[in-house]
Amino acid sequence: MISEEYLYAIALRECSQIGDINFHKLVKTFGNAENAWKKAKKEYKKLEGIGQKTVSDIGNTEHLKFAEKELEFCKKNNIHIRLRHLKEIPALLNECIDSPSILYQKGNIDDSLQKISIVGTRNMTPYGKQFIGDFFDATQSSKYVSVSGLALGVDKEVHEQSIRTHKPTIAVLAHGFEFLYPSKNRKLSEKILQDGGILLTEFNSARKPDRENFIQRNRIVAGLSPSTIVVETAFGGGSVSTATFANDYNREVFALPGKITDIYSQGCNQLILQNKATAISNLKDLISMLGLNNPKEKIEELFPYSEETIQLTDNQNIVYEFIKQNPQISLDDLVQKIVVSSHKILPIILELELLGKVKSFSGRQFIAI
Repeated sequence: MISEEYLYAIALRECSQIGDINFHKLVKTFGNAENAWKKAKKEYKKLEGIGQKTVSDIGNTEHLKFAEKELEFCKKNNIHIRLRHLKEIPALLNECIDSPSILYQKGNIDDSLQKISIVGTRNMTPYGKQFIGDFFDATQSSKYVSVSGLALGVDKEVHEQSIRTHKPTIAVLAHGFEFLYPSKNRKLSEKILQDGGILLTEFNSARKPDRENFIQRNRIVAGLSPSTIVVETAFGGGSVSTATFANDYNREVFALPGKITDIYSQGCNQLILQNKATAISNLKDLISMLGLNNPKEKIEELFPYSEETIQLTDNQNIVYEFIKQNPQISLDDLVQKIVVSSHKILPIILELELLGKVKSFSGRQFIAI
């Protein structure tokens, strides 16, 4: 029975040495979770890179008892269980090597809709708040699902603006469904469900919102979408980890630049400088790069877009013209061939990105716009 597969999957994932990658190896080798549960301990030599210690906890009856309680809890609270090896998790997330073997979901959503992950600091400034509001106003006629983490600050604003503009939204939790963190967002979580969004977590119902869970949660936020927008973050902020995951998954990352003196823009500026994110210079270009259709006509009013000729400095013009003549040139080649000092080239490229003259790609390659 299919319900038994969920039972054994939950029990298997509870084993002390079985993380998502090992879980995937087990079900791939033995065909399903039930067979892995019953055979892995005796036939572990079939498993590449897995030894006797790894499978030692498989078969523990306490894990089966826990799984039975978990199934009851999910049934009672209208929670859907989605298994990766049954191809029940979103397709883009399934592409990630460390994607969760089990997802717990409240609510329903159209998985075929494009998803856009939008993240940032809990200490959102008016600058970040305005950008989020402007973005949702400008994309009101476009169909997509927003993804964020239900934290205070940027995450909360993303979910609220989604509801305001009638966009379904996915809130990815860092804990199980027995809890809601932060508790201040309980009414918001209920509103998300009422308005056609979902709450999603990889953690079983008993898992508390421990600190290490939040970084783990961020990989799901990044993995669900082809694009991640970082609105505001400090050096080393949690959103930097989300951007890192997105880069590792070969997804596009966009960051909202700000003043170098603004603490919660410094993480975004660093991502742009290190070529880990494309600078957002205006909403018009961002929406185009996201592939969203039919933006509202007042878009240029929301985040001003200037068609005026930009006067470049001598060094900016040298770098710009060389990139223009050599599309998708790499940073290494640029450093070798250009007359500008190497230590000055990256800051100049960042300036050109902010001016909307240059676009960067993965692998530190650049084109003129």
